Amino acid sequence: MARLWIFGLGYTASRIADRLRADGWDVAGTGRAGSSFEDEARVRAGVGLATHVLSSVPPDADGDPVMARYGDILGKCWLGYLSSTGVYGDTGGAWVDESAPVRGRRANRNRADLDWQKLGAHVFRLPGIYGPGRSALDRVAEGKAHRIGLSDQIFSRVHVDDIVSGVVAGIAAPAGIYNLADDYPTSQDEVIEAAAALLNLPAPPFIALDSLSPMARSFYAENRRVANGKAKRVLGWQPRYADFRTGLRLLSAITSPTSVTTAPDPASNVQ
Repeated sequence: MARLWIFGLGYTASRIADRLRADGWDVAGTGRAGSSFEDEARVRAGVGLATHVLSSVPPDADGDPVMARYGDILGKCWLGYLSSTGVYGDTGGAWVDESAPVRGRRANRNRADLDWQKLGAHVFRLPGIYGPGRSALDRVAEGKAHRIGLSDQIFSRVHVDDIVSGVVAGIAAPAGIYNLADDYPTSQDEVIEAAAALLNLPAPPFIALDSLSPMARSFYAENRRVANGKAKRVLGWQPRYADFRTGLRLLSAITSPTSVTTAPDPASNVQ
């Protein structure tokens, strides 16, 4: 039986787990839907039985916690790592693919990405993640959305279910780096306006960039379009939600101004 151990059973990784369980896999891991990361005996036993290991744990200030605690038992089976397209840094709005150097603003994130590559992992670089309970629709409905007025500030996104299909396709593919992003990078304002229209609500007001928190302002410090051609060629992957409008239209059927789930901003790359 194929056995997958996941470090970090959060929003995205739990959906990967559900998909593979439906395909007959045995899936376990750490996180809110699994074992404690600190239960070293259980974790080491689980990894020892696994045929595949996937980490969705982001680095902290000290580096990659999975590498630090369990790096000595990795590398003996299929490895996958959910990284971030933030490792590309700012490209001034230009397209960027997997051949670009790692030069993001966060050194710990860059280092974690490179360390997993050294282990021979399948590194899936993800832009802003959205999906049920975690999209512009939810923020608009809750009155937490805003516009900045930076139409030339471009970002890429990906629906969580397209991450699932990309990772599953990667199981039988060569190790390497794969961008999993949709086909239509665009400004955050355009997404917010489309979400408001779908909910029949007025577009949120414009606010000044300098009125945001330092963390929120940092989101607008980078401007890039993420190319997904390699994943399409090598994995045979095609995003079901090729642009944000397709994704939001389907999500709007389950989102309304009176029925929403509070969730992180999709730009946060929390997996």
